Amino acid sequence: MQGKKRLRVFAVASFLNDLGSDIIYPIWPLFVTQVLKANMAALGFLDGLGDALVSLSQAASGYVSDRIRRRKVFIWTGYLCGSLSRLGYALSAVWQHLIPFRILDRVGKIRSAPRDAMVADMTTASDRGRSFGLLRAMDNLGAVCGIVICIAFINLLGYRLLFALAALPSLLSALLIFALIKEKRADSVKLYKGLSLKDLGNDFRVYLLLSAIFALGAFSYSFLLIYAKIHGFKVVFVPVLYLIFTATASLFSFPFGRLSDRIGGKAVLYLAFSFWAAVCAGMIASPGRPLIILIFVLYGLHKAALEPVQKTLVCELSPLPFRASCLGGFQMIIGLCSLPASLVAGLLWDKIGVEAPFVFSLVLTGLAAGLLLFVQKKSSP
Repeated sequence: MQGKKRLRVFAVASFLNDLGSDIIYPIWPLFVTQVLKANMAALGFLDGLGDALVSLSQAASGYVSDRIRRRKVFIWTGYLCGSLSRLGYALSAVWQHLIPFRILDRVGKIRSAPRDAMVADMTTASDRGRSFGLLRAMDNLGAVCGIVICIAFINLLGYRLLFALAALPSLLSALLIFALIKEKRADSVKLYKGLSLKDLGNDFRVYLLLSAIFALGAFSYSFLLIYAKIHGFKVVFVPVLYLIFTATASLFSFPFGRLSDRIGGKAVLYLAFSFWAAVCAGMIASPGRPLIILIFVLYGLHKAALEPVQKTLVCELSPLPFRASCLGGFQMIIGLCSLPASLVAGLLWDKIGVEAPFVFSLVLTGLAAGLLLFVQKKSSP
């Protein structure tokens, strides 16, 4: 029961944090490109920079968390960083001012590996997928509510007041974790000096490689929103498209998590790759506005299938004593690929054409799907 109570606290905290995040995410690319006058390459740089730098923090937090057998401090501190960064966004006058606050925002992800390790420790192979699916569903539900607030108040408050408002829910998340989550130093698990590649099996190494390849083509959602705008959608409708994809992800994250428990994570990961391939193919075909709406639904299905099963597979392929380290290392690799992914996408967009980033991503997705054939999943407890 204690594990279920902690899972519920994590779920509420995730809901609140994503509520705050997604008050600003639907209008983030418009704020950067229209209010602060940045081009697509600068937008890609900003979207990738934070993830690339915070990836190092994620790996460090996972490693240190395993060493000291503490998780909670990383979680509430991470939420606090996210809250402070949004105040910084509200005060920024030019796009270069966003850089330190973007880094701070992403540094808040130091919470991820320790929290996911706590979830993995209190679950088993039979219910781990649905637990991560529940957390992702709450993330996405919070995002849906945040987008509704964004749509309702953007014209009334404007960008900067809305960004300041978005700081409050993450502050509440930090307080919830600090006050309600209790942890004891684990004394039944041997403390290891560190993690090296020889501690990881071949399946885990192949999985890291294919995930990195896919991440190199998985550029920011900002490109989809800008694509929709230049294909005829008015500014006021752009957050609605973001709402469509987020609501879809919210509805299907938990079912996809349960499905991975039943048929295996690999099968669900193939579904996630297929949905993304359909998004890229649709964008390359330059569809009309009704089909663009369908593409945002497919993007939501992709996120719903991808994010819970990625963490589930990491937990199942990693050695038990190094679980947080492996989660942090996985997030580090994905994050390090985020900067070149979005930056290259922005350059391809500016220099070659709107369709070029989607062609590039489609090729990398096919390569990652091929490598997944060589991963033979072995469930850990």
